Amino acid sequence: MMINVRGTLLDLSRPKVMGIINVTDDSFYSQSRYKGESAVAAAAERMLEHGADIIDVGGCSTRPGTKPVESGDELTNVEMAVKVIRRLFPEALISVDTFRSCVAEAAISGCGADIINDISGGEMDSDMFQLVTRLNVPYIMMHMQGTPLTMQDNPLYDDVVADILLWFAKRITSLRQGGVKDIILDPGFGFGKTQNHNFEMLRRFEEFHIAGLPLL
Repeated sequence: MMINVRGTLLDLSRPKVMGIINVTDDSFYSQSRYKGESAVAAAAERMLEHGADIIDVGGCSTRPGTKPVESGDELTNVEMAVKVIRRLFPEALISVDTFRSCVAEAAISGCGADIINDISGGEMDSDMFQLVTRLNVPYIMMHMQGTPLTMQDNPLYDDVVADILLWFAKRITSLRQGGVKDIILDPGFGFGKTQNHNFEMLRRFEEFHIAGLPLL
C-alpha cells in the first residue's frame, strides 16, 4: 500500500516507525515531552538516527480526562517544533498530531509538515475534511468515541470492530468524494474503549483490513 508524501511514494505494506515529539507539559507518556528548540532538535536527530520513518509532532495533550489547551498555545508549540525539524532535517517526514484545522493548516502550509494525524477523524473540527481535501496531503484518521475529556466515561459498542468499521466507511466515502486518496486508518486503541474493547480489537485486528487502507 502506497501513499504519496510530497511527490514521493511511501510504501506502507511493511511497518514504519513513527517517533513521537510532544511539545506539551502533560502528555500521558512523560518521555515523549520536549520543551524548547534544542530539546526538539536533539530528539528528532536521535529518532532519525535510530530509524524513525516519520516524526509526529503534537502540541495538545489528549490523554483521558484532559481539556484541550487553547488553540493559540497549541499552534505556537507546533510551529516551533515543525520549523526546527524541517530546517535541520529537510528530508524528514513530519506528521502533525492535531484535531484543529487551523493548527494543521499552519503546520502544513507555513512550516513544512507533510501529514495530518487527527485523533477525532474530523469530528472535533467540521473544517478538517475540507482542509485535507484542499491541501491534498495524507490524512491519518483515528477513531475516538467522545472527546479526551469524556472518552473513558463508560464507552459502549454493539460490536466494537463492526461499529468502528462503519464509522470509518462513512468518513472514507466523504473524503473520497472530495478527491482525497491518501488515507491511513487508526482504530484508536485506548481512546473511548475499555480494556475489553482493546483486546477484542487486537484479537480481530485483521478485520480492519477490509477497508483496503493502511493501518496505523
